[in-house]
Amino acid sequence: MIAASAAILFFVLVIAFFVFLYYFPIGLWIRTIAAGVPLGIIALVRMRLIGIPPGVIVANYVRARKAGLDLTVDQMQSHFLAGGNVDKVTLAMIAAQRAQIPLEWQRAAAIDLAGRDVLEAVQTSVNPKVIETPIFQGVAQNGIQLNVKARITVRTNLDRYVGGASEPTIVARVGEGVVSAVGAAVDHKEVLEFPDRISKAVLAKGLDAGTAFEIVSIDIADVDVGKNIGAELQTSQAEADRRIAQAKAAERQYAAMAAEQEQKAETQAMRAKVVEAEAQIPQAMAEAFRSGRLGVMDYYRMKNIQADTEMRSSIGGTVEGGGGEAPQPPPPAAPK
Repeated sequence: MIAASAAILFFVLVIAFFVFLYYFPIGLWIRTIAAGVPLGIIALVRMRLIGIPPGVIVANYVRARKAGLDLTVDQMQSHFLAGGNVDKVTLAMIAAQRAQIPLEWQRAAAIDLAGRDVLEAVQTSVNPKVIETPIFQGVAQNGIQLNVKARITVRTNLDRYVGGASEPTIVARVGEGVVSAVGAAVDHKEVLEFPDRISKAVLAKGLDAGTAFEIVSIDIADVDVGKNIGAELQTSQAEADRRIAQAKAAERQYAAMAAEQEQKAETQAMRAKVVEAEAQIPQAMAEAFRSGRLGVMDYYRMKNIQADTEMRSSIGGTVEGGGGEAPQPPPPAAPK
């Protein structure tokens, strides 16, 4: 029984010891004293109580003070509680100091809280980086397409890093400038011979305004000749004109066919009227005979005149044709 109680007491004392060391980080306190930047043990206990890992604050505080930065523990604690990365901000401050770049803690913390890598921003400001652009396609005034690929060397502008446009904006603006510069060339051979004209024209436009970067240089990496856009446009225009002409010709053809059909319809209608009129002649003559307005002698006299007329027409046609059958004699006149 006594042994069991002793074991329980020992276990409780071990737990109490580790709890004491957790809330009273004696090792970190000794480290600050050895580094020459002492922090009170109460300050370390307070960090533990409010949920701040003392190891992170102590490591960065010692690092900053040894680098000659006048940073305070309260600044680091506030940034950690705001959700920032104390390690990157401290390293960025040290890198900026070594490169003699003016950078305050508030600005560095704001860059970090904005979701951007403040350490990378400082490193890019010291060592500019190169942005590879996609292939930009521009067309010279003679209709030849040029495929241009550029390399943009930029460095970070820390004053505009918060709220400034990012890399895609730089690439888009450079692409716009490249296309404009190629379009201003009268002949594509000018661009092939002097590609530096493109970079000079683009740099002169101040494309880095309002962005988080400063353009150091724009170098044309490659220029290739593409399609003959002018010839393709002319071919397309000629094809369109040909189709329009064909459509108009078809329209005129259909209009002529419609007019011909209409004329045929009118001719047929006239023939129908003539046939109808001719069909009424026998009826009219019979009516004339019955009413006494036309006699038999008058009828034969009309027949004689008609036969004489046909004979004369036949003779005239034979003479004009230069031969043919002899004209037939008229039929004998009817006796009176």
